[in-house]
Amino acid sequence: MLELLLCSLITILPDYLFRRYRQGKRFGKEITFYSVWYELRWGITGCLMLTVALITMIFYFHPTTDSATLYYRTVPILPEGSGRVDQVKVSFSQAVKKGDVLFTLDSSRQQAAFETAKRKVAEVDATMIAAQSDVVKAEAQIQEARANYQQAKDELDVKSELQTRNPGIVPQRDIDKLKVLVDQRQAGIDAASAVKETASLQVSALLPAQKASAQAALDQAQVDLDKTTIRAGVDGRVEQFFLRPGDLVAQIMRPAGILIPDGAGKTALQAGFGQIEAGVLKEGMIAEATCISKPWVIIPMVITSVQDYIAAGQFQGGQQLIEAQNGPKPGTILAFLEPLYKGGLEGVTPGSSCIVNAYTSNHDVIADPKTGALRGFALHVVDATGLVHALLLRIQALLLPVKTLVLSGH
Repeated sequence: MLELLLCSLITILPDYLFRRYRQGKRFGKEITFYSVWYELRWGITGCLMLTVALITMIFYFHPTTDSATLYYRTVPILPEGSGRVDQVKVSFSQAVKKGDVLFTLDSSRQQAAFETAKRKVAEVDATMIAAQSDVVKAEAQIQEARANYQQAKDELDVKSELQTRNPGIVPQRDIDKLKVLVDQRQAGIDAASAVKETASLQVSALLPAQKASAQAALDQAQVDLDKTTIRAGVDGRVEQFFLRPGDLVAQIMRPAGILIPDGAGKTALQAGFGQIEAGVLKEGMIAEATCISKPWVIIPMVITSVQDYIAAGQFQGGQQLIEAQNGPKPGTILAFLEPLYKGGLEGVTPGSSCIVNAYTSNHDVIADPKTGALRGFALHVVDATGLVHALLLRIQALLLPVKTLVLSGH
């Protein structure tokens, strides 16, 4: 309507002034309700054509959309395993900090496994103490075997010396028995040394390895036990937390609830523009938004990025060929917008629906000396028509509460 009024000022109004003051035709006389369509045909036709052209230019170079929302990411509250809820530590709606306990699962099985692993570590420690005692005992046995060996060796040396000085004084059989006894005592030393080495290996290698395995099992049991206590992963707020003791939760298909991180939906606005505006939307374009949750307020924004892909064209490999005729409705160009000034989105509820206008600026092209006068004038016209769209956005912001509360039929 506003475009029609503007176009009528340079089409219908001059045509009427020509009919009135040049041809002398007046309303109610020569120009009536039935003849006005003939008398002002040039002005009306030109007004309609100019209005269509103006609207097309405005909506193309200064795109608008009402498909804009403050999307925000939620974090599902899921245990790493499954089980029945034992205790719930938070209420239906509550702010939480990272690390706060949300709820606990029944941990009887994990507690039993933890105690078993703990006992195993204690058992290995006791075995290690016993093995150290075995090492001490083996050292004593070695000393005893060496003493017995030395005694037998000394007796053999004495009798061998006597036999050498006075042959026949010592029976050869006694000397042979002493030699066998010496060998026996040497074997005792070797056996005691082997026992000590075995005990030392247990203390230095086998038992530490067993203790490390037992400690790893204890750590794993502690991890499994800790998994029964579900904590908040980020600072945020739990909403609609209906979980109660006795409920069954699992990592797949049975989440416990959702956690909304702090600051979610308060930094950027996502807007979907028509595909025809893909060549106009650029990073760095100035935009304006008005949201239902914060009426009568225009928020200056800037486009920070434009998604290079349209979601409607994605597909996953399957067992059937794609039939384009049965495809989804045409998608939109997704643009991400951030407030031009700090705190611009304060007071806007995350998830709120918004109306967004983006404005094309050709200032750099116009200021370029290489730009011709005709092109510069056309670009001036394009930039100037953004004022009309800005005015339309403000009218929409003004009428938004009326449209929502009165005309929506609720």
